[in-house]
Amino acid sequence: MDKQSIYDMIEKRGFWRVITEHEPVYNMEEAGRLELPYPESDAKNLFVRDDKKRNYYLISVKGDKRVNLKAFRAKHGTRSLSFASDADLFKYLGVEPGAVTPLGLLNDKACAVKFFIDSDLCREDGLISVHPCDNSATVCMKTADLIELLRECGTEVEITDF
Repeated sequence: MDKQSIYDMIEKRGFWRVITEHEPVYNMEEAGRLELPYPESDAKNLFVRDDKKRNYYLISVKGDKRVNLKAFRAKHGTRSLSFASDADLFKYLGVEPGAVTPLGLLNDKACAVKFFIDSDLCREDGLISVHPCDNSATVCMKTADLIELLRECGTEVEITDF
């Protein structure tokens, strides 16, 4: 799915959303310089794989948090983790580096990627701001709507503390 397809899907579903078009950003530092309407809902997204390249995970946390992959591994019983390649990023999520997003999981038709989301993004009336598979825009939406959409598409979603 591309940016317009995602916009269309969100609109068709009637989800609350605020869309901000902006210059392309490639990391959280650049994103932090944007004037977004809900900066506290920014999500940092990490696409990782195990050392055997058998299991892939997308991790989304509040933008100001750091993710300790060793602690994540111990808590979730995974093998050693490292960042997935650009080729795997495109193969599984259909996005380029800098555009990593949970909305990319809509492109994972085999549901091969497990999604872990920070419980701080899931609080009552929680919002999440992510790219719509393109790093020149940000969609802020209700986290519960995002999780509902992903689960309906078959993505395994786990809410966890970071």
